[in-house]
Amino acid sequence: MTGAPGSRTVLVTGAGGAAAVTLLRALRDRYRVVAADIDPHAVGLYLADPGDRVLLPRGDDPRFVDALLEAARTHGADLVVPTVDVELLEVSRRTDDFAAHGIRLLVEGPTTLGTCLDKWALMQACADTVRVPATVLLEGGTTDDEVAALGTPFIVKPRSGAGGRGFAVLPDVAHLDGVPRDGSQILQEWLPGEEFSVDVLARPDGHVVAAVPRRRDKVDSGIAVAGRTVADPALVTFGRTVAEAIGVVGVVNVQVRRAVDGTPALLEVNPRFPGTMALTVAAGVDMPRLAVAAAFGDPVPDHVEFAEVAVVRHWDEVLVPVAEYCDVPSADPVPAALGAAT
Repeated sequence: MTGAPGSRTVLVTGAGGAAAVTLLRALRDRYRVVAADIDPHAVGLYLADPGDRVLLPRGDDPRFVDALLEAARTHGADLVVPTVDVELLEVSRRTDDFAAHGIRLLVEGPTTLGTCLDKWALMQACADTVRVPATVLLEGGTTDDEVAALGTPFIVKPRSGAGGRGFAVLPDVAHLDGVPRDGSQILQEWLPGEEFSVDVLARPDGHVVAAVPRRRDKVDSGIAVAGRTVADPALVTFGRTVAEAIGVVGVVNVQVRRAVDGTPALLEVNPRFPGTMALTVAAGVDMPRLAVAAAFGDPVPDHVEFAEVAVVRHWDEVLVPVAEYCDVPSADPVPAALGAAT
């Protein structure tokens, strides 16, 4: 059985993702954990006890938040932690509905999420506090001169979206043919230096407890599979400053790349637990436990130091009895087969 008898219950969504797996492993010896996903094969489901696994509709399904609330109520959850980008904003907007049932949420507020999920808004919000790449919103009135000012090559990517979808490096303005000029895309200067992810933990009062830079040494399908933490004061300060500028009250991941002159510049902010959180935990900052404790109102230190460590990631297995395999109930108000569809 996960957690101690009488312990609080934490429901984690996106149980098939690396971030949720790290959360479930970090929390299950201290709390009762409930794992939720759209897929009955999601590995994180099997890190929870058989009765604490649930299927949900997709995060972009209009039924999702109601199904999540019902699952949280049914399982007696004290705290819900959404880990999938598409879930975050609608869940955050329903904070009062969860609170009416005594359920807390570990998620950024709608304003912070709106800023992070809109890359154009993020650049504007942070331009006065940290270096951001030169950025142009691609609209009908955007001129070739504005694009040329970015230099070559330059970047095009969707104003919203995750996982690098729609990202491209273009050699010149002629290659913009076919890219929609409707305000849905942004253009940015190319940053040629090393890329880092800075995991940042803030308390609900906005105080930043820790910022841990990680160098992404090898990336596979958008996920870092090898890397190390880096004790670089400039990167630490950069991550803290961005988090303060956008009002972070939990855990976010600040992505940074060095410009031509070597200074860090902002790429984007993922307003959720990152997939490589296990490296940050190994470096001495147990952000899952600290963030959950803070969400419950428990004391959390003002500052936590980290060590330089490296990681190479590999496949792992969770073995379960055949009787438990895919035997996961649905919290969706439609049949389980539909709730599990991808």
